[in-house]
Amino acid sequence: MDKLPPTNIEAEEAILGGILLDPFAISRVCEYLIPDAFYISSHNEIYQALLRLHHHGKPTDLLTVIDWLYDHDLLMRIGGRNKLVSLLERTVSAVNIDVLAELVMHKYIRRRLISVSYQINELAYQTQTDLPTIIEASSQLLYQVSNEQFRTSTEHNSAIAHNAYTDLEANKPIYPTGFKELDKLIIGFERGTLTIIAGRPSMKKSMIAMNLALEMIHNHNLPVVIFSLEMSKMQLEYRLWSAISVSNKYESLLIKPLKSDRIRRHRSGFNPLSDTEFISINKVADISGELPLYINDSRGITVAGITNECRQIQALEGGLGLVIVDYLQMMAPDTTGNRSYELGDVARGLYKMASDLNVPVLALSQISRAVEGRNNKQPMMSDLSQSGILEMVADNIILLYRDEYYHPKTIDKGILELIVAKARHSETGTAVLLMDTAYSIIRNTQK
Repeated sequence: MDKLPPTNIEAEEAILGGILLDPFAISRVCEYLIPDAFYISSHNEIYQALLRLHHHGKPTDLLTVIDWLYDHDLLMRIGGRNKLVSLLERTVSAVNIDVLAELVMHKYIRRRLISVSYQINELAYQTQTDLPTIIEASSQLLYQVSNEQFRTSTEHNSAIAHNAYTDLEANKPIYPTGFKELDKLIIGFERGTLTIIAGRPSMKKSMIAMNLALEMIHNHNLPVVIFSLEMSKMQLEYRLWSAISVSNKYESLLIKPLKSDRIRRHRSGFNPLSDTEFISINKVADISGELPLYINDSRGITVAGITNECRQIQALEGGLGLVIVDYLQMMAPDTTGNRSYELGDVARGLYKMASDLNVPVLALSQISRAVEGRNNKQPMMSDLSQSGILEMVADNIILLYRDEYYHPKTIDKGILELIVAKARHSETGTAVLLMDTAYSIIRNTQK
């Protein structure tokens, strides 16, 4: 407790002096050197002023900075004109500003680690809180430190505007789903967002999610992870094989189409696989094994567990394109007597996870039986099970409808309607796709 926190005041002064001396120096450090990294409060305020000027396209020379600080009643608080002059006079050049900025950030991270260690210590003493929750909270604190993510959530709009334009120039993508009618409405999966696909049992939610996973992998070459609380890994794998067997992407391999239930019929002994089918399945299994797809079928997994698994995959793969959770209600056991409260916690946790991990999250959900009592069976957002919290946190809500499920003689056989009931950043409406449940595949109505 009697030790001074890790700091390097001389490096802080040299950075500020270098920016005052060299008008291009700030562009070399502004992306990763944050104001809070400066231990001395006056240095913090000077650096914030320099950033504001830089974001507005103004020079960061001595006179401009003095004038800006004076206009904002900050000049005397940072030590007056003499403070800035002394910083400039002590600086020979800004040639080493990158190294100095890295040094200051390292000292800051050490201070953050000290602070976090006290927080983790306090968490460990909270014996009334479940251990997995404590571990997740501690992991999150350390994860933030390791990624140098300590920017305050409250920023001046000059910084936000600059970052938004930089983000635009970097062309950070939104990933189209691959289904044209759906992309016309929601555009695609955007990092940090939560999309909910909801429907009654047998509307083929899991099948649709698997197709969206394949599109993400094929079109964007990004890893996908599926957390299945309903179906086993093997069941999902067989369904995946069926979709691959009729995929246009693998037409040249002359694979024999494999129906979704074909493996089960073979295992039952009713209809053994032929040698030709085994050859095709071998090709399909090889294709499947090369896909950057991860599946977890742990029935008792929590949001904290999902978050930890996703972080490990991100570290291994260098990124993650989509996280699929199948399905919400299975993650919300009624342990408190308040089902809605439990589901709300899960939904909020997934929404926060999407932001923390900077990945799109797709969660599947049941809808209530109320739709069965209506003449019009098309679901509405109010049909979502415990709908209030889901309506609030989700960025997109997509409701499923297949007319042939309710009317076997309908002319709309093989038609899947994706009703976009909520689209926070785009448009609502209905996307119509073709569905072949025999082969677990959905397709665009037009090529």
